[in-house]
Amino acid sequence: MVRYSVEPDNIEKVAKSRGSHLRVHFKHCREIAHFTKGMNVNKAMKVLDDVLAFKAVIPFVKYTGGIGRKAMAKQCKAPGSKGRWPVKATAVYKDLLSNAKANAETKGLDMDALIIDHAQVNRAPAGRRRTYRAHGRIGKYASQPAHIEIILKQKDEGVEKMDDDEPKKITKKQAAKRRFVKVGA
Repeated sequence: MVRYSVEPDNIEKVAKSRGSHLRVHFKHCREIAHFTKGMNVNKAMKVLDDVLAFKAVIPFVKYTGGIGRKAMAKQCKAPGSKGRWPVKATAVYKDLLSNAKANAETKGLDMDALIIDHAQVNRAPAGRRRTYRAHGRIGKYASQPAHIEIILKQKDEGVEKMDDDEPKKITKKQAAKRRFVKVGA
């Protein structure tokens, strides 16, 4: 059994999925997870399909160095309208999300009420290769893989407000303000 960074309160209402040492860029996965967290699962799947078809953009919020501006990024209110279409990372994240969705279906959860409650991406150890440079030198050629974990939660229905027959309590200061009569206005 693998350990997740978050343990939910009600284990029967959640479904989990995770991937370790995935050969996709950590920074891209982080931005995708940040964008989809809190979304309905079906809506997130549609957005990821649109990103793969270049119809929607993933807004880049944290890792924005060298990220170009896109007109599509204005739709999701990206800061400085910076965004990209990280195709490989989106495909991997979508596979993990569909796996979590299948796990939820196996548990018998309501598919329309599922939201992405927790989406976390961590850096994995770098894959190290070498590249040959001028004058006989060797430079590092490292990949930045990622660990991704997703937890889906069935959204609870809201609790009805209780009928309150007794009057609201007010402070002495509020009572004094209500007694105060404005003169000369």
